[in-house]
Amino acid sequence: MLGEYRINGRRASEIAASVERGVASGDLAPGHVLPPMRELAALLGVNPNTVAAAYRTLRERGVIETAGRRGSRVRPRPASTARGSLRVEAPLGVRDLGDGNPDPALLPGLGEALAAAAAAYGREPHLYGDATMIPRFEEIARAGLDADGVPGGPLAVASGSLDAIERVLTAHLRPGDAVAVEDPGWGALLDLVPALGMRVVPVALDEEGPLPGEVERALRAGAAALVVTDRAQNPTGATVTGGRAEELRSVLAEHPGVLLIEDDHGHAIVDLPVHPLAGVTERWAFVQSVSKAYGPDLRLAVLTGDALTVDRVAGRQSLGPGWVSGLLQRTVAHLWATGAVDTPAVARSYGERRDALIRALGERGVEAYGRTGMNVWVPVGDETGAVARLLHAGWAVAPGARFRIASPQGVRLTVSTLSATDIEPLADAVAAAAPPARPVSYG
Repeated sequence: MLGEYRINGRRASEIAASVERGVASGDLAPGHVLPPMRELAALLGVNPNTVAAAYRTLRERGVIETAGRRGSRVRPRPASTARGSLRVEAPLGVRDLGDGNPDPALLPGLGEALAAAAAAYGREPHLYGDATMIPRFEEIARAGLDADGVPGGPLAVASGSLDAIERVLTAHLRPGDAVAVEDPGWGALLDLVPALGMRVVPVALDEEGPLPGEVERALRAGAAALVVTDRAQNPTGATVTGGRAEELRSVLAEHPGVLLIEDDHGHAIVDLPVHPLAGVTERWAFVQSVSKAYGPDLRLAVLTGDALTVDRVAGRQSLGPGWVSGLLQRTVAHLWATGAVDTPAVARSYGERRDALIRALGERGVEAYGRTGMNVWVPVGDETGAVARLLHAGWAVAPGARFRIASPQGVRLTVSTLSATDIEPLADAVAAAAPPARPVSYG
């Protein structure tokens, strides 16, 4: 079962570390069955409870999974193997459409905002013991959430949306709990959940968001949390419509104990209204990141939610980083106050490129999806072959394996760097590389 690899250690931490080294080196490949606890305890000369503690640690870290009498085995996708590592590196001369980055030309300049933040810091530096949120930042953030129809609640600031989601999940859930997520969905989230020792429950979606029947199925199966992308879902571009939001709220109302997390991925780059689901369940959180509209390096997201959730997040944050830099908060507040991002113009720019590509693909018999945002999702019958053929044709795209659990194969194309003259040759290349696949539920 273990080949030549020998697990060693006398303490639980040492045994767990030994297994993790084997996983990292590849000596313990995904799917390898670990020895029964009593057998390994006898081999190492330790108490079975010591091995049980080691296995528990490994489960909590997402390294192994246990399936009753079938024993414990290395996870098919260990948490140490990030989906981001599945990206295709673009060689010299190949256009990279797989990185998921915004168009740098649409990001605002930061010079004036940084200077204003530095000046404010000079007058009133942010010190230990000060409030974790800058008043001006909190004021503008609250007004924006109110305008979007998000229920009132206390605010917190996190270092990006993934940081916020992680903090909310760990505030309420424990290893072994199930989390319902969109499939296909955000690869980083699909890595995060098992890394926290939790189980992913896939939920299918179409261009209007998660399918209500799929959400109901997941919640009835015991999912303790549901993560929904409100706008510009990555990778499909789905956006929750008003009608779909009503349907989802009706489903959630039957499961008030479920933790609802909403990620407004399209904040400030989508000109369609957001339709929050928040307020139906007892525990909820709503996250808006500035990364796509103002720049990924700002690493800042606003979080609101029910009082208990936000209090737990803030309390745990105070024991770690403490707070998100006041300089960053002042910088973003200045960008907001001065209207540094013209959301309708940004949405129009991405929309023109995205719609032109989808239209050109349709003319060639290729189905593609991308209602909002900067990504286009193309279902394909042979994902590996499509990626390889497109690379040979001069285009690097993101393989769907980065985003999929149980959904059909596909590839993601980010339109951020495309010009009008790129559309036709790219569509030709995709049509040649990815013959039409069977219909799927994204539209």
